[in-house]
Amino acid sequence: MTGEITLFVNPTAGCGRGARAAQPAASALRAAGFSVRTVLGEDAADALARARAAVAGGTGALVAVGGDGMANLALRAVAGTRTPLGLVAVGTGNDFARALGMPVREPAAAGRMIADALKGGRIRDIDLGQVGDRWFGTVLASGFDSRVNDRGNRMRWPAGRLRYDLATIAELAGLRPVPYRIRLDGGETREVEATLVAVGNGPSYGGGMRICPGADLTDGLFDITVIGHCSRRTLLRVFPGVYRGTHVGHPAVTVLRAARVEIAADGVTGHADGESLGALPLSARCVPGGVRVVGP
Repeated sequence: MTGEITLFVNPTAGCGRGARAAQPAASALRAAGFSVRTVLGEDAADALARARAAVAGGTGALVAVGGDGMANLALRAVAGTRTPLGLVAVGTGNDFARALGMPVREPAAAGRMIADALKGGRIRDIDLGQVGDRWFGTVLASGFDSRVNDRGNRMRWPAGRLRYDLATIAELAGLRPVPYRIRLDGGETREVEATLVAVGNGPSYGGGMRICPGADLTDGLFDITVIGHCSRRTLLRVFPGVYRGTHVGHPAVTVLRAARVEIAADGVTGHADGESLGALPLSARCVPGGVRVVGP
């Protein structure tokens, strides 16, 4: 493995934490003997092109500095290659980093862990979700949760988990069940009325909401959480349990497992890793060993 590491930086992540985090992460990598260069880019498309060029040029690892959105952009550069991905998580949600056991909002510690892992060969293959030409590492959200994500992305205050809590409360006013059509692994189409359908490659979204608590990054399957028709009062009782993963025991919640899922519903937008995928219908497949990651 080459001794050069590429830092892929979002300077706006976490209200500027991305730019500030790059320096201690780079210092930790350099102290471990790695050569570090930084990729910024004028916009997302330019940054992605530069990251892909670094991967094609043989960089030893691509290290994304930012939140889940930056990690998602980095996946588009490394998925399907043998270049490992490292995460310095300093964004709002940081759910992909949590799933990998990486430090959150501790850039120097993350840099040291990545350096130690690269030197010790702690690199593993994990699954990815794929929708068309887009990849995701955590959860594909659709329904109430995707509306919360939309609102949370528009909010500038507060930071972290509280932002999603407030967005959830605000979206409750428009809560309504939606007729979904769900097809698993090419089987029969299920028609259900649901509040949301979440397709989990990883267990959490929204800064630690364990919507798919049993999701395993290495089993080649999605965990699909369906929250059925429920009132605002019921959802308020169920949703706090999402942070512990205990909501799956509620009668309104069904968990399915599949390697491929097709979801259709009118007027519903899908989000994966917090990034918009567009309106349903969407088809997602779990790709075993879709990316190499550096971690504990």
